[in-house]
Amino acid sequence: MATEDSVKDKLELIAMRAFQPNDELYKVVDFLNKNLKHKRLMFGLTKDHEKNAMIITIYEI
Repeated sequence: MATEDSVKDKLELIAMRAFQPNDELYKVVDFLNKNLKHKRLMFGLTKDHEKNAMIITIYEI
């Protein structure tokens, strides 16, 4: 648990954007994470069931 807290403390939220649900977004986020890791960027994807949206977040590590 301590490791998760230390990782969250080191992440700086840069941007968030909601999109209509699309199965391909997982592939895009995976592609971005694999290719931009050396730039100290991390991308996340969550699904908001209430708003029927998928949210992409960008963090600086």
